[in-house]
Amino acid sequence: MTNYLDTTIDVYAKAAQTPDVGLCCTTSPIWQFPGLKIPKIMQEMNYGCGSTVHPRDLVNNPRILYVGVGGGMEVLQFSYFSRQVSGVVGVDIVEDMLVACDKNLQLAEQENDWFSSDFVTLKKGTALNLPLTDNSIDVAAQNCLFNIFTQEDLRKALAEMYRVLKPHGRLVLSDPITEDPMPEKLRDDPKLRALCLSGSLPLKEYIDLITEAGFGTVEIRAKRPYRVLAPGQYQTDHLIVLESVEVCAIKDPMPADGPCVFTGKAAVYFGDQEYFDDQKGHVLMHNQPLAICDKTARDLESLNRKDLLITDSTYFYDGGGCC
Repeated sequence: MTNYLDTTIDVYAKAAQTPDVGLCCTTSPIWQFPGLKIPKIMQEMNYGCGSTVHPRDLVNNPRILYVGVGGGMEVLQFSYFSRQVSGVVGVDIVEDMLVACDKNLQLAEQENDWFSSDFVTLKKGTALNLPLTDNSIDVAAQNCLFNIFTQEDLRKALAEMYRVLKPHGRLVLSDPITEDPMPEKLRDDPKLRALCLSGSLPLKEYIDLITEAGFGTVEIRAKRPYRVLAPGQYQTDHLIVLESVEVCAIKDPMPADGPCVFTGKAAVYFGDQEYFDDQKGHVLMHNQPLAICDKTARDLESLNRKDLLITDSTYFYDGGGCC
């Protein structure tokens, strides 16, 4: 396990020199915006498992950090919303990837009249020791990078993201997860870690690590099938199903009763009154679904009311609701 970072650097150095379209399998569509042209080479070097670009996060000309720049596609997409000098900072430990990203951004500048390459500052560095000052970033993002880390290093990376974010800043993540047991032989395989496969954690464990870093609000925005590790193809005696999850963690103060984690649950009041007020800040209008965090869902369920419906998690949450 000690050499997993060296293996990762080697894998992505090669992927920078020769695009590998099969390296990752993005499970969400590539965002297209008016006037944005994404060079083909960027799409071929899109080494992620989802998307971290959500327009509702990117208001008021934010300063954005993207860790693990890849071919620069999401760096370019972020620049669309932050058209200012050094509006986007891209950090990567792989020198070849920084070179490739810079080259691709110059191509994007030729194809997009609104884009200037000085909108992006590329820095060599690691997620474990970010080359940025405290409280300097509005939105930070990573796509299929944290899945590579051991839990010890993942805690460091999350702590670094928390450090550089401004209060109420947003950390947007996309990583594979799995609810199936991961054999130690696979988990300790540096190559499989580098390929964003065997570092996959159960969703609750993944979210717990995020909230342990101090994020008071967490939104699960999407959860989709990703890949399968099958017996006979990998060193496992059982089928391992990987899913891709997209999460936004917000640097809100931690509530006294624990974090607000939204997994796509809703509450519906259908009693005899115009509304139901739980006296804890949640007012449910008659027969109107209200998005609620899991903590509120547990509190409402504990009331055992026959006129309250609490839905199951959809693992899709897009704003609004109780908190």
